[in-house]
Amino acid sequence: MTGDPLGGGDTGERLARVASGVSDAARAAGRDPASVMTIVVTKFHPASLVRELHALGVRDVGENRHQEAQAKSAETADLEGLRWHFVGQLQSKKARQARRYAAAVHSLDRASVVDALGSDDGTWVDGFVQVNLTDDPGRGGVAAAEVDALVERVLATPGLRLRGVMAVAPLDAPARPAFERLRLVSERVRAVAPDADQISAGMSQDFADAIAEGATHLRIGTAITGSRPDAG
Repeated sequence: MTGDPLGGGDTGERLARVASGVSDAARAAGRDPASVMTIVVTKFHPASLVRELHALGVRDVGENRHQEAQAKSAETADLEGLRWHFVGQLQSKKARQARRYAAAVHSLDRASVVDALGSDDGTWVDGFVQVNLTDDPGRGGVAAAEVDALVERVLATPGLRLRGVMAVAPLDAPARPAFERLRLVSERVRAVAPDADQISAGMSQDFADAIAEGATHLRIGTAITGSRPDAG
C-alpha cells in the first residue's frame, strides 16, 4: 500500500479514517452506522486499487465513466462479492452495456436512459433518480418538479428496481440545505413507492451533512483513494 499526501497515510488508514467519520456522523444524527453504505469511487485509479480495496473488505465501488467502469469491472471479475455502482452521467446508447456490470445506476435523469436500462430477461438493476438541486439545467439530474414523472417511468420499466433518489450538492452553496431539499424529494417519492427509501448523497467533503439528512449511500473518492492520477 502506498502513501498519499491527501489526508495522510495509506489506503487502509484512509479507509479506516473515513469509516470512523461516517460512524461518528451517523451517531450524531441518531442513526445506526450500519444504515449507511460507503461506495468507494475509484475514478482514474487502476484496477489494482480495486483489488487492494477488496482485500481491505470493500465490496461496493463506483465509477462515473462507462468506458473506465466497463474495463475495470472486467479486470476484477474474479473478486467475490464485488458490486459496481455507476454514479456518472450515462448515455442512453451505453446503458445496455452498463447493465452487464452495474449492480446499481445512481444517475437516472431522463426517460431515454430509463428505457434503455430496462430488460425482460429476468435480471435486475437497482436505480436511483438523480435530482438537480441547482437552478442550472446544465447540471446532471432532473428538476425536482419533474421527479414524479420519471419515478413513474422507472416503476413501469421491467428489470429496473427503484431504490430512491440521488444528488450532488451545489458547488457554490452550503451542502446541508441542499441535502435537506433532497430528503423532502425522497419523502415525496416514498409516498408513491414506499420501498424506494434510499438516498445516494454525500462525497468526501460533505458526507457528514448528507448523513444528517438521511443519506444511505455515500460516494467517496479521494478521501479514501488519495489523489487521482491524471486521466490520461
